[in-house]
Order: sequence, then structure tokens, then C-alpha cells
Amino acid sequence: MWEIFKIGFISFRVIDIVDIALVSLIFYQLYKIMKGSAAIQIFIGLLIVLGLSFIAQLTGMRTLTWLLKLLTDIWVIAFIVIFQPEIRRFLMAISKNKILQFFRGETAEKQVNVSEELAEAAFELSQHQHGALIVVERTNELKAIVEAEGVTLLYAKLSKELLRNIFYPKTPLHDGAVIVSGDTIVAAHCILPLSGTKEINGIRLGTRHQAGLGITEVSDAIAIIVSEETGTISIAEEGKLYQGLSKDRLKKLLNEKLNLQTQTNIHNIFGQSKK
Repeated sequence: MWEIFKIGFISFRVIDIVDIALVSLIFYQLYKIMKGSAAIQIFIGLLIVLGLSFIAQLTGMRTLTWLLKLLTDIWVIAFIVIFQPEIRRFLMAISKNKILQFFRGETAEKQVNVSEELAEAAFELSQHQHGALIVVERTNELKAIVEAEGVTLLYAKLSKELLRNIFYPKTPLHDGAVIVSGDTIVAAHCILPLSGTKEINGIRLGTRHQAGLGITEVSDAIAIIVSEETGTISIAEEGKLYQGLSKDRLKKLLNEKLNLQTQTNIHNIFGQSKK
């Protein structure tokens, strides 16, 4: 039905084009999610096996088809086990699709105000002098950090209550960084690279502040740091640390840095760097 053209014994219909386009889109989205992770090499290997299997079936190579079928049957199970985090991210990306949200009746009012939740969480943590390190991912993905050993994957909706609970001193996850992507808390108990900067203005930096600086030296992420000793709120960007922020000041900075329409550098807002 609706045949477009024919090459030998192979005919192409409209539905075949749609089918190929959808499969290509799925594989492309999976590739984007896995790009930069350790799983990408395995994913490419799987694509090669699937491609060879398709060619073998198309050309009638029965022995090779049988052998590759054995491999693909095993790889279905291996795929689910190996790519569990990537599959979860892929399904989350689908669920956040605006078209699906429209059909489910979700409205813009249900979206999390990321800047407000982060600012409120940092302020409440500072009031109780609970140390915290929150890394907000931007264009550079932090897959190497998230997929490291010992990290606890959460993929939970961002909320100040959850952040307060994570960084409560007696909880197992309080020691380490939290990675936030969009309105999702991706992981907790993350280990970050430490900055070579040991002190600023004669004041020695603790491990939490060095880690906050360190991640901003190797990525475009923003780090929010709450001091356990003083309750001071700081923010790090591009290897620079800005301390003594109020809740309103932090919220304003986050609004400007996380809003795609604003490209103002924190250095331009504060003036001279404190580093």
C-alpha cells in the first residue's frame, strides 16, 4: 500500500519511511544520552551487530543470520542491565515531552522554579549551618561524575525539602555533592575534582569549597556551597568563588545564569573577582 519506489525485489512504502525515521530518531536520542559515557563503545558495538544482522537477513546468509541472532538475543538482556541509567534518562526525556504533557493535562504552573528551590534550600541549610554542595549542570554534561563508583542515583524532582533531607548531617548522603540537571536531582554523594586554589584573601578553603571551585574549572557548571562552619552561602563559576550571598542575591544570580535569554557573567555582576 502506498508504494513509493522499488529496487529489485525490495519495495519501499510510506510506512517504511516512517518506520525507518522513528527507529533512527530513537537511536539518535539514545546516542545523545550515552555520548561521553563509558557505555557509548558498547552501544556502538550493538549497532554494528544489528546492522550486520540486517544485512545478513537481507542477503539470505543463513549461517551468519543464525549466529548474529544468538548474539542479539543475549544482547537484549545485556542492554537492559548495562544501559539501565541511560534507559531511565531516555524514558524521563520522553515523559517530559511537551506534547505528552499537554495530553496528560499538565500545565506550566506545575513546573519547578529551579532558582527559587535552590535559593530556598541553600538559605534554610545555612540557617542551621548544615554544609552543602549543589552542582547545577548546564551545557557540559557531568556523566563521568554521575557514573562514578559510590554515587547514589536519584533522578528525583527538585525540591528544597529533598535537598535539606540529603544534606542533614546524620543522613548517609550528606557527605558529597548533589548534581542537579534542569528540575531534576540526578545524583547524590558525588565526588568532585578539587581545585588547586587552597586559600582566598588569606582564608584557607575547606574541602567543600575546593570541590565547588574544582568542578567549575573543568566544566561550565555552577556550584552552590553552604559552609558548615559559618553557614555562609557561596557560589562558584568558571573557577571563581563569590561568598557572603543572601537568599535574594543567590536567587537573582541563579535566575540570570539559568535563564537561556541572559548571558551575563557573574564576574560582571559582582565586579572584581575575589579570587
